[in-house]
Amino acid sequence: MIIKTSEELSKMRAAGRLAASVLEIIEPYVQPGVTTEELDRICCDYVTSKGGVPAALNYRGFPKGICTSVNHQICHGIPGPKKLKDGDIVNLDTAVILEGYYGDTSKTFLVGKVSTLAERLVRITQECMYKAIEIVKPGIRVGDIGAIIQEHAHAHHFSVVQEYCGHGLGTVFHENPNILHYGKAGTGDIIVEGLTFTIEPMINAGKRHCKLLPDQWTVVTKDHSLSAQWEHTITVTEDGCEVLTLRDEEKGKFTFC
Repeated sequence: MIIKTSEELSKMRAAGRLAASVLEIIEPYVQPGVTTEELDRICCDYVTSKGGVPAALNYRGFPKGICTSVNHQICHGIPGPKKLKDGDIVNLDTAVILEGYYGDTSKTFLVGKVSTLAERLVRITQECMYKAIEIVKPGIRVGDIGAIIQEHAHAHHFSVVQEYCGHGLGTVFHENPNILHYGKAGTGDIIVEGLTFTIEPMINAGKRHCKLLPDQWTVVTKDHSLSAQWEHTITVTEDGCEVLTLRDEEKGKFTFC
């Protein structure tokens, strides 16, 4: 596990802020009738205008700059010509590179008027992420993070995707530690000051099982149930953590802000 220096953290804050601002500027465009490839273009143009690079573009062959996962798509959805419609939910996952350092974050947007189930799923998934962030500090274990996410999701009769996880990052897109979103408290690697990693739970309205589509990227729920995801990049501080991808709309609303 790579401990970041104060200079590295300064650069990661800048990258994290850029990633967060992508989700802020794109929000007015997430409306019925827009295509996901239009959203991708707007996001990529914005990132490059700020001196950054869309990290997903050409990463292991991924063809676009952001991931757009709609309704039953869990993660890694490829932007395309299909238009969003009223009642959809869509996760926009944006990662950027700025001066060699990564920022990575995602948000699930409500498109128009959504069902009660969709609204509740998106809200509970966000709460899962926040509850996990709130307990991060030196000395806890990775299993503690997974356990609190799993407990909250199951309490609301939702399931946790187990095949994909959060991850460390810095000058590399994915590094140790892996952050599982399920597990047993008191188990796994010990979290120490200076670590930077993502927490990004994927929560399903139905069963947890998933499958990979023939495009070799898009992951969907096997039972075609709705899925939501939220993601933040954090760094572990002396007595807690700092959210590097915090959006303005979140400031002052939560204990970790």
